[in-house]
Amino acid sequence: MPSRRAIVRHAHVGSPDALNSILEPRALLEMALLPVSLPLLMQAPRGDGHPVLLLPGFLADEKSLIGLKLFLQSKAYEVHTWGLGRNLGFRSKHASALPQKIRYLHHVTGRKVSLVGWSLGGVFSLYGAENALDCVRSIITLGSPVSVDASGSQSPPAVKALYRLVSHRLGAAAHVMQPRAKTLREQRRLAIPTSCLYSLGDGVVPPQEATIDGDPAFHENVQVPGSHLGLGFNGIVLAIVADRLAQPEGGWQPFQPQRLLGRVWRMTSGSSQLDAHSPAT
Repeated sequence: MPSRRAIVRHAHVGSPDALNSILEPRALLEMALLPVSLPLLMQAPRGDGHPVLLLPGFLADEKSLIGLKLFLQSKAYEVHTWGLGRNLGFRSKHASALPQKIRYLHHVTGRKVSLVGWSLGGVFSLYGAENALDCVRSIITLGSPVSVDASGSQSPPAVKALYRLVSHRLGAAAHVMQPRAKTLREQRRLAIPTSCLYSLGDGVVPPQEATIDGDPAFHENVQVPGSHLGLGFNGIVLAIVADRLAQPEGGWQPFQPQRLLGRVWRMTSGSSQLDAHSPAT
């Protein structure tokens, strides 16, 4: 009987490559090159108008999401940002307000909400989905540390030090150990279509932390090119996000890019990524 192979995390061990971390400012170049991606973005499928909630990364606010917001609005989605200001870590006020925001959008639109989280925003997406399960249609994470092991984050020391300075002196572990974060801590995966986009060139979150083990009926890991700080302005990433959001409710299928997106994605990320979703007997 045909079945799909299990979805597994990337095999990388340790921190991101030091050169990638040093070269993170190349995100400015990725932003500048976004207009070059216009043909790719124009081919991206239009949506069905369901609500999409965007969640920013650590130390970022709604302004960082402007590229995603404008693009998804152009594809007919009802786009919202989380409205909680700057993301300063896993704070109690965020943890309480986010599920309420999801339920509110579900109530006023009458439709399930898709969540798109960049970096730490992706972790919030998983938390919000767990606590508003019946209101969430799909989850997309962009370079998010969704699979941190018991040994702790393998992000560069400077990133961890910044988190301790801004959010909690004990670091991210202090927040992950909260009772309300039990599902995240135990890496239990929700039966909700979840696409984890990650880059081997990410200088902030290593690929083994930005990918998940899961059920191929609901979960996938999609490799993309680029830096961590440029993911929200990366034309290939935007096109893949649109492709994933356009999956019909109740009829989600793993990523199988076609046409121009398929050609560009294979050239930049390697066609072997498709193998993870190939049928196996």
